Amino acid sequence: MVVDGVTQNVFFSPEQIRKLSDRNFGVGFDQLLLVEPPYDPDLDFHYRIFNADGSEVEQCGNGARCFARFVRQKGLVNKHKIKVSTSKGKMTLRLERDGNVTVNMGVPILEPNKIPFKAKRIEKTYLLPTEQQTFLCGAASMGNPHCVIEVDDVDNTDVDTLGALLTNHERFPKGVNVGFMQVLDAHHVKLRVYERGAAETLACGSGACAAMVVGHIQGKLAKHVKVELPGGSLSIEWQGEGKPLWMTGPAEHVYDGQIQI
Repeated sequence: MVVDGVTQNVFFSPEQIRKLSDRNFGVGFDQLLLVEPPYDPDLDFHYRIFNADGSEVEQCGNGARCFARFVRQKGLVNKHKIKVSTSKGKMTLRLERDGNVTVNMGVPILEPNKIPFKAKRIEKTYLLPTEQQTFLCGAASMGNPHCVIEVDDVDNTDVDTLGALLTNHERFPKGVNVGFMQVLDAHHVKLRVYERGAAETLACGSGACAAMVVGHIQGKLAKHVKVELPGGSLSIEWQGEGKPLWMTGPAEHVYDGQIQI
């Protein structure tokens, strides 16, 4: 759900967000996205993201595409290239002629202390011990922390159970989004994501980016990859360490509404 905080003053408490996110008694959403005036005169907007549990988070790649579609459709901006700030930095959003939206997700963060993740140095693969078993994973941040685990059959993976087990793992001090990735070939993966504060979602843009980064670092994926999620597919392009990552995908308008808070 995207809310205009430019032409009106808006404040949501965590309790209000939790109620609004309820699919039976509220509006129903995974994230609430708030459009605010820019803090920097060189930017167009400030972009805030709240999970369904009311917590504010640093990044939402799918939300960024919806954000771009919303501000253009509502006439808040009249251009195809939009620059925004988030709590973690700046992003460039580009509305394509074919209706898709491309997002410059920035340079992936691999340093453990910046993810944040408890490790002494960058590794291609880390161990995540639990009482049940030890998992092999990759770790990266796209402005928010991600753990990526390769599986043989993502459709039959118990994402709810494993995601709940790992999302608050002690090696991730601020919690983590957990991605379960099945590599089909060097240009195509299937992915399901258990999001921190929201459980499994149909699509996670930053999770798709993190999965591509981890797979590329581990030598399993090329520089341009199709990431297939339950809610649709994304195109991810990354030229390698130190370079920005680009994500392209759709953003569909569903309906407009008004709420009283």
